[in-house]
Amino acid sequence: QVHLVESGGGLVQAGGSLRLSCAASGRTFSSYAMGWFRQAPGKERDIVASISWSGTSTYYADSVKGRFTISRDNAKNTVYLQMNSLKPEDTAVYYCAAAVVRTVDARQYSYWGQGTQVTVSS
Repeated sequence: QVHLVESGGGLVQAGGSLRLSCAASGRTFSSYAMGWFRQAPGKERDIVASISWSGTSTYYADSVKGRFTISRDNAKNTVYLQMNSLKPEDTAVYYCAAAVVRTVDARQYSYWGQGTQVTVSS
């Protein structure tokens, strides 16, 4: 069992930066790969980035490559998403999730946080 809580969302102007955090509790955090997903109004949840349990394997959606960075600190049971050069199209609710293996498939993620709103104004 893993309980996930996101934080760090908010309102930012285009070109600005935000860092999202996802704090985990319960079962051993370091045993899980972690992912960040986002969902805009009326849209499905899409993968943003993922990271293996060791932190050695990562994935980024094409739309965020070069702008976003996923990282984790297993000692603090926390995963981060650093978002730079934000665009209005990045506006969405952002969710963190845990899976047995690093994957882009949302169906393979067993645990989900409640989400945090990110709004980018032009």
